[in-house]
Amino acid sequence: MLKKLMRDGCVLGFTLVLTCAAMAGAASGSPDTRLQKAYRFQQGGWTYVHLEGAPADVGFQHGYLLAPEIADAFEAIKLFDTRETQRDWEFFRKTAREMLWPRIDAEYQQELQGIADGVKAHGVDLDVYDIVALNAFEEVPDYYVPWLNKQQKSAKAPKLAAPGNCSAFIATGGMTKDHQIVIAHNNWTSYLAGERWVIIFDIQPEHGNRILMDGFPGVITSDDDFGVNSAGMMITETTITQFEGWDPKGKPEFMRSRKALQYANSIDDYVRIIKEGNNGGYANDWLIGDRKTGEIAYLELGLKNTPLWRTKDGYFVSSNFARDPKVLREETTFDPNDASSSPNARHNRWEEVMKQAKGKVDVVMAEQFLSDHFDSFEKKEQPNERALCGHVDASPRGVKEWGWDAYNPGGAVQGKATDSAMTAKMSFMARAGHPCGADFTAADFFDHHPEFAWQKPLLRDMKAGPWTVFTAGQKEK
Repeated sequence: MLKKLMRDGCVLGFTLVLTCAAMAGAASGSPDTRLQKAYRFQQGGWTYVHLEGAPADVGFQHGYLLAPEIADAFEAIKLFDTRETQRDWEFFRKTAREMLWPRIDAEYQQELQGIADGVKAHGVDLDVYDIVALNAFEEVPDYYVPWLNKQQKSAKAPKLAAPGNCSAFIATGGMTKDHQIVIAHNNWTSYLAGERWVIIFDIQPEHGNRILMDGFPGVITSDDDFGVNSAGMMITETTITQFEGWDPKGKPEFMRSRKALQYANSIDDYVRIIKEGNNGGYANDWLIGDRKTGEIAYLELGLKNTPLWRTKDGYFVSSNFARDPKVLREETTFDPNDASSSPNARHNRWEEVMKQAKGKVDVVMAEQFLSDHFDSFEKKEQPNERALCGHVDASPRGVKEWGWDAYNPGGAVQGKATDSAMTAKMSFMARAGHPCGADFTAADFFDHHPEFAWQKPLLRDMKAGPWTVFTAGQKEK
């Protein structure tokens, strides 16, 4: 009972701090002029944050307005990454300082330093290398560390595999109801991270395009990668399962993905920017659309191979499988023939639903796809690791390809969808929590699965919110 009271007290304290931060950012009489154009509010289980100005100002606004969320997210990522890699946090800080920071463009160095300054001004003791390491929480533990372990020939190193998170599609032309682009994505990750992945960023930068994206506290890119920009670009991705490869001289993926969304005015722009300085980290299959032309593309971003497909009449689906034979053979250890695996079962399900929906796909149908629980391997409805809406915590198999044990607390943690018409208004639909609407209750889970008790201090309930429309520039209702 005492622990519960302390926990509830911390939540109340955070809420009060958040309220003060929002008031500080919105108030015209704010003592810090950097906050005058920024604001935040809560809606539908999400925190909407508007950031505007020069890179350092955008960063400061981000850090200050989201300081409590950043402090909380930092503890969750630090716990998970140090445990999984068996390396202390100083290793991640050193990697950020010596490998990543020198290869980050000046614009984003300024933004990252701004985040550190903002959280510090709000009483959170993190510096810029903590923030850079947080931004790299996908690529360093899952790509750099396995590569480094091989380089060092460390026999005692933990067996790490690149994850395969997310389900997504993009469609256009005769596939869709109005012959416009429809794109949708649900984020698969650990619930520890996923229940915190509920920020809507509306960023109006000094240079480049305005951005509307979902995101993680303290991170300058979407990172599960769903967003639109004011040039009509629509992007998302899913991770390539069991990818291996790293270039220590490359540019961080988190920077390249943010830069691409900010500066791309076409599919060619996006592909060029995301490939420039490719380090192999967080290797993804990118789904890209341009509402101005109706064209869509699929970029398989390996390190050695980067094939690209394009069409103005068709669709691409993605669920963590590499589709190019060379990428599969040369850069992964994934078995494309195991129909029981999560990526392949979801691939088969995507193909089924898209063929059934030809000529009818719209945002409402996209929301239904993201909520789908059909297991294409066992041919029945059941929320598990093979469903488009993943519930690995319900699976006695887990996902061996990602190193996820049976009943691992992970799966689909939120969903987003939009179309060309919504993108023209810089708008999309989003749902916090499982896209199907189911809630995850931490206490019930730990009662049945005490083997995950190490997450107990930070894993909390993940409540599903409603499907909600978000638009760039909107204010609290």
